Amino acid sequence: MTVSQAAAPPSFATGAATPEDILARIERLPLSSWQIRTRIIVGTATFFDAFDALAITYVLPAVVPAWKLTPGAISWLISAGFLGQLIGALIGGALAERIGRRPMIVAAVLWFGLFSLACGWAWSYESLLALRLLQGLGLGAEVPVAATYISELARAHGRGRFVLLFELVFPIGLVAVAVMGRWIVPVGWQYLFVIGGLPALFALFMMRHLPESPRWLASRGRLDEAAAAIAVIEKEVEAATGKPLPPAEAAPRTVITKHVGWMELFSPAYRRRTLVIWVAWFATYFANYGLTTWLPTIYRTVFRLSLEDALNYGLITQACGLVTSFACAMLIDRVGRRIWFATAFAGAAAALLTLWWMGPTSAERILVFAILTNLCISTLSLALYLYTAELYPTRVRALGTSTGTAWLRLASILGPQVFGNTVGSGGIGGAFLVFGLVVLGACVVVALFATETKSRVLEEISP
Repeated sequence: MTVSQAAAPPSFATGAATPEDILARIERLPLSSWQIRTRIIVGTATFFDAFDALAITYVLPAVVPAWKLTPGAISWLISAGFLGQLIGALIGGALAERIGRRPMIVAAVLWFGLFSLACGWAWSYESLLALRLLQGLGLGAEVPVAATYISELARAHGRGRFVLLFELVFPIGLVAVAVMGRWIVPVGWQYLFVIGGLPALFALFMMRHLPESPRWLASRGRLDEAAAAIAVIEKEVEAATGKPLPPAEAAPRTVITKHVGWMELFSPAYRRRTLVIWVAWFATYFANYGLTTWLPTIYRTVFRLSLEDALNYGLITQACGLVTSFACAMLIDRVGRRIWFATAFAGAAAALLTLWWMGPTSAERILVFAILTNLCISTLSLALYLYTAELYPTRVRALGTSTGTAWLRLASILGPQVFGNTVGSGGIGGAFLVFGLVVLGACVVVALFATETKSRVLEEISP
């Protein structure tokens, strides 16, 4: 049963806390070293999530010739991890709404860290396939819940920059695995998975140092716990800034709910948002992982580059994406979500369709257009976590974000399959046409139907 409470001036100085009090206290918090430290703690987990998600890309050029894998077998090895991530995203989001953000993040990190270590001891194609599937459960659960958690700690002013500077750790993780893959895989591919397992040791540290999201506690009616959590944060922020906190202002009405339902994502208020964000997630990662996971292997097997050169090309592509990812973090609060997304989709579509039209006839030409595509797609991969968390109320924010990222995982399964089947039938160019058209379709949908959210309080965007 749902209970609505009208907006009112903050009253936390005396009397019992209300959801509006908790929100007002969050919105008055200045940026301090406490928030930065929290981003680092959660960001470390997200860094290794990205590292482990893409590790298979840099392992493949070594295991394909060693295990004599066919294009179909390669596609399934890539897709198995994403299938696990799809399941993990759905389960993780639902559990985060029931048990909280913090315990779900810790459980997910511990799970994928341990199974990453296990992947380092895989002895065959079948064993690596099974372990990647299990590892994916944790990978799929951690990132959307972590993004939800960080968004719920941020105030409206500067939220885009605050969240995206945290999300930058994901593309940094992708670059890190490319760098490590370049140097470690020639020595032994197993070591790459061992390095990815280190966050398992970090889970206990996270449990000790992270408070639960006060927004989530308040939305569940656990007001005493929410007040205690925000009091701890306020004390930390005051100690970090050396100044008393500014006075709080009246907050938007907040809803308390004890029961969370999937169908609210399709209620009249959120139906269009849900469909738009699903299209955006699917198109972004259909192109992103469909290309990223395959290109080092294509450079190696089709264009006969050395293992080192194939890995270097993958590293260059990922590193270039960091430039526009940082620009996105710094500028999206000025530009706005809708314009940025539509422009990035249009740029990626132009690069992919141009490569198809010219023909992917050399590794160097593919590299150039892969970089151009990644310059655009990398900003979408980053900013969609911010945007999705903004589109839903606290009571279903983790569920909405995780469901959106489930389409990411589905696209990440289908993208490599499309590319692999195309290569298996004797051609590469058709894949770039398919990816370009999918991205172009998302550009049209976002430009026409996306909701602008910049500089608005979360509870104002999604009552």
